[in-house]
Amino acid sequence: MDMEKLILTIAQSAPGFLLAIVVHEWAHGYMAKLFGDDTAERSGRLTLNPAAHIDMMGTVIFPLLGVAIGGMAFGWAKPVPVNTRNFRNMTKGIFWVSFAGPLANLILGTLSAFLYVLSVKHFPTFGFKVPFEQILYFSVIINFILMGFNLIPLPPLDGSRMVASFLKGQALRKYEEFAQYTPYIFIGAIMLSFAGVHTFSYILMPFMYLASLIMGVFGMIL
Repeated sequence: MDMEKLILTIAQSAPGFLLAIVVHEWAHGYMAKLFGDDTAERSGRLTLNPAAHIDMMGTVIFPLLGVAIGGMAFGWAKPVPVNTRNFRNMTKGIFWVSFAGPLANLILGTLSAFLYVLSVKHFPTFGFKVPFEQILYFSVIINFILMGFNLIPLPPLDGSRMVASFLKGQALRKYEEFAQYTPYIFIGAIMLSFAGVHTFSYILMPFMYLASLIMGVFGMIL
């Protein structure tokens, strides 16, 4: 990718990416507070200020590498601290705090889709219109990908904690033991992707279809 295109892609995808990961973590912390745990708030993490959530590898290096190899900004923020022992209802708390991040991305992605279609169909032409619409489009894609990826039921992703909240006894212990194999599964999936078998693309395809479906519905309504 040439430098001009690289800079343009970073500029267009960075706003949506930063908002997606910050809102994702904020939602975890906010939901935890609703269930009785204010650890995130006391740690200064219940905020939408990106500076409080930056993880050097996940927020800076990994997204830049993704753009450099021809993709888009994708990564993660520093996880908010949560103490499940403070939850008034442990099972519901673990499930809803885990689901809050992906749910926030669904809401944010849907809002971005609405604004994107609204701009394309009804906003008058102005100097920043096309870049503005590209920023919104990237926001749609990034939020739905982030939602889908985090719903994968493999530790330490949100989906795994959602599944674990329904398990007890031996089933829970077996599921937790499975966590030790997660790094190998991710490494294998990445190697397959480089070999031409785009594993993550197949997994995330339903969420991309959902994003397209939502934009299509807004296109018919607006």
